[in-house]
Amino acid sequence: MRRLAVFLASSDGFDPAHTELAAQVGAELARRGIGLVYGGGRTGLMGVLADAALEAGGEVVGVMPRSMIEREWAHEQVTELVICDTMHERKAIMADRADAFAALPGGLGTLEEIFEVWSWRQLGFHRKPVGLLDAGGFWTPLIGALRSISATGLLAASTLDDLAVAPDLPGLLDALEDRLRAGHRPAHGGRGPEDTAGLDRPRP
Repeated sequence: MRRLAVFLASSDGFDPAHTELAAQVGAELARRGIGLVYGGGRTGLMGVLADAALEAGGEVVGVMPRSMIEREWAHEQVTELVICDTMHERKAIMADRADAFAALPGGLGTLEEIFEVWSWRQLGFHRKPVGLLDAGGFWTPLIGALRSISATGLLAASTLDDLAVAPDLPGLLDALEDRLRAGHRPAHGGRGPEDTAGLDRPRP
C-alpha cells in the first residue's frame, strides 16, 4: 500500500483518546512509509493526524475545495495540497490518489465519506479496500446498526463482510493489505484496481 486515505473529524471532540489515536496513526503511517491522503484541514483530529505524519517524515496529501481554503481552513505545511472546486471532486480525488480507505473517529462528514467509497466499491467503481478503525469501540454501535440492517435483507451480508474492521491500526492495515494482495473483489464484482478514472465525473 503506497497511500491510505483517512477520513476523520475536523474538530477535536470531547475524548482526548481520539486525539492520541490520530497522532499515533499519523506517526505509524509515516514509519511504515505509507503516504497519507486526507481532507487537507489544519484543525481538529485532521490537523493532529497530518502534523504527526509530517513530524515523522511522512508524505501528506491534502485535498480541499477552494471555498474552504478561502476560509483559511487548509493545512499549509502538507507535502501537497490539491485544490478542487466541489466536495464531490474532493472525494473523487482522494479516492483516486489512495490505495485504500479508513475511517477514524468522526461525525457526519466522516460517515458520508466512508459510506460513499464503500458504496462505490460495492457498485464496482473501484476495488480498493475500505475499513473502520474501531479503537475503543467507537464504531461498534454503527457496526451493530449495519448488522441489524443486514438482517432485514436490505444490506447484503457479503457487502457487510467486505468492510474491514479492526480495533487497532496494525490490525486494520493488515486487513487492508490482505485485501489488496488478494485483489479482493467487491461483493457485486467490479472492474480492475486501476479503474478509478471515472470517479471524478459526477454521476446521477
